Amino acid sequence: MQFSIVRAFARQCAAPLLAALSVAFAGAAAAQTPAPAPAAAPAVLQVAPPVIAARSFVLLDIQSGQVLTASNPDQPVEPASLTKIMTAYVVFKALAERRITLDQKVNLSMSAWEKSGKGRNEQSNMWIDLKVPVTIEEMLHGMIIVSANDASYMLAEVVGGSEAGFADLMNKEAARLGLKGTRFTNAAGITEPGHITTAADMARLAQALIRDFPEQYAKYYSQRSYSYNKITQENRNRLLWLDPTVDGMKTGYTAAAGYCLVSSARRPGAHGSTRRLISVVMGTASMDARAQESVKLLNWGFQNFENVRVAQANTPLVTPEIWKGKAATVKLGFTQDAWISVPRGMGDKLKSEVTRPQPLVAPVQAGQTIGSLRVSADGRIVAEKPVQVLETVEQAGLIGRAWDSVRLMFK
Repeated sequence: MQFSIVRAFARQCAAPLLAALSVAFAGAAAAQTPAPAPAAAPAVLQVAPPVIAARSFVLLDIQSGQVLTASNPDQPVEPASLTKIMTAYVVFKALAERRITLDQKVNLSMSAWEKSGKGRNEQSNMWIDLKVPVTIEEMLHGMIIVSANDASYMLAEVVGGSEAGFADLMNKEAARLGLKGTRFTNAAGITEPGHITTAADMARLAQALIRDFPEQYAKYYSQRSYSYNKITQENRNRLLWLDPTVDGMKTGYTAAAGYCLVSSARRPGAHGSTRRLISVVMGTASMDARAQESVKLLNWGFQNFENVRVAQANTPLVTPEIWKGKAATVKLGFTQDAWISVPRGMGDKLKSEVTRPQPLVAPVQAGQTIGSLRVSADGRIVAEKPVQVLETVEQAGLIGRAWDSVRLMFK
């Protein structure tokens, strides 16, 4: 029936149909033109920011992906022992790829022993004995909980072959994660030329480790102390004692960097969810100051902002018409719940709309980004999130594509 319609139409307007067939043939080889990438999400509506005594800081809401407040987030700073977040990330990846195992035993190398102070009490160490084998598991505990440099250097040698080789792996991961202001030259965070980061990059790195290695994060980062070689040392992250909702993450200090802290806390959110905030403070004046300023940031974020779910996972937001496909419509939405952070009390004022390219032409694949959800309040854009295809729509046959090509000519 469809073919007879096309044939009858062709007798009346052969030229348009031939042109349409040409378009159909061309479309068989061409993929759906991707929608332009949405603009970067605007900052959340302003709430008076807290006064934070740090050279730079960032407060990131993991659930919404939004930065709630920041000061000098892209300013180059020394990472000090925050470096070990990336050291842990690379080691966790090596474990996931089964290139090493937790029970694997190694002996501390002379190089690692020398770089960590030759047994002198000048650096943070777990005091690995040169003559006693140590496991990857033990070194991870030492590096993460007590910021052990000897463990950091040895883990780097095991995974990277050398510390220089490991630094290359660190920088590859930094590039992949989009840490544009970060470059590593060592695994422990020692002050060296070119060993640099930003507060914003540290927040992104912390987010990536929690997202990509949640079991490892839960296992190591909330521990308050670690005993090895008959020596017990406490975690320097004082927030593990001050705030029961804090479950990590890492401290850092050098004379050049000042006192730094990346911390993360979880508290109950809307619809039975859990909100997680990550705070980063760089260059505070003391151990007490970095803890106090971090608590101040976290409390400010939880108290002044709420997260609103603007879309549920796998629930279509819109079902627009699609051309040259085996289906007449396509479902657009999110593969995971979509949240935005807004000042408390602002949730009822939110309005949202889906913007997308027109016309939509098959084929489109599930998970493909097409358009965006734009959320506004009081006429101001609060957030913009990319919208995905929820179900694949395959390309129609030649006749169906030809017919839709003709229809599009007169649309």
